[in-house]
Amino acid sequence: MIFRPLAGLAFFLFITMPAWAVDLDRPDVEAFIKTMVRDHNYDRDRLQEILGQAEIKRSIIDLISKPAEKTLSWADYRPIFMTRQRINAGTAFWRENREALETISAKTGVPVEIMVGIIGVETYFGRITGGHRVLDALATLAFAYPPRSKFFRGELEQFLLLVREEQMQATDAFGSYAGAMGRPQFMPSSYRAYAVDSTGDGKRDIWSNWTDVAGSIANYFLKHGWKSGEETVAQATLSHSWKGPVPENTLKPEETVSSLSQQGVMFSTDMPAGAASQLLMLKGKHGDEHWVGFHNFFVITRYNHSVMYALAVHQLGQEIALKVGDDAS
Repeated sequence: MIFRPLAGLAFFLFITMPAWAVDLDRPDVEAFIKTMVRDHNYDRDRLQEILGQAEIKRSIIDLISKPAEKTLSWADYRPIFMTRQRINAGTAFWRENREALETISAKTGVPVEIMVGIIGVETYFGRITGGHRVLDALATLAFAYPPRSKFFRGELEQFLLLVREEQMQATDAFGSYAGAMGRPQFMPSSYRAYAVDSTGDGKRDIWSNWTDVAGSIANYFLKHGWKSGEETVAQATLSHSWKGPVPENTLKPEETVSSLSQQGVMFSTDMPAGAASQLLMLKGKHGDEHWVGFHNFFVITRYNHSVMYALAVHQLGQEIALKVGDDAS
């Protein structure tokens, strides 16, 4: 990986130091400040004060360079989330928040198990929300990670607007190494676009209010096209007549139930013949696993662009739903 913009002293610091302050005189930082002042009427002195407290951290670069979804196989990734402890925690969470979860599900059409699955995978039901200052994470990736600097400068912009809108202290917000915040791990742009006040108290609290958290997750899925009552994914096998290409695990369904069946993919579903579908393949504990993802499965991948992530959310939610049902009976 080549960090061309980090010339001279900045590159030396990256190689030799774990963290260093944002250089407000750097041309790209100064350009960012000017844009915020011009486009959003941001107070320049306040902005410089905030950015002056940010630190560029080498550890954040290391973490984003090897995310689990890209370095682990499904055989290694699945056991991280499908544990007895996490399923039990999810069952307790569901029971404790049943009324709010079911009310939100009835209003939006997003199943409780999907909301619970997201919260379980993202933060272990609020136990793991990230130990990085969001300001540091976004500043590091905006100004010291060229592969995605444009994206993260946009998220830093959104975070600074959020700080102003919500009257937050920029240095008080903690989250993931990528700047995802709160119990649902929303990026700043998602917070501003999709977080909702589900309790009517005038606040969109994704940090400590489970009703707002669940409502915001459901709203995210609703805005990304979740179709109420439709299936998400089905396990599949390949018949002897199957002659298709090896699945590439794309994030967009390019086949239909009918076309996959005609190719020799065998799976059980109540979805109509013309429903959008995609054959997926993952390296499981006992060899290759084949799945057919439907429209709603790919809505889950909008939350995190990973087939493994979406399948983990689905399976964790299903296991928790089964346990909740068993306990009730």
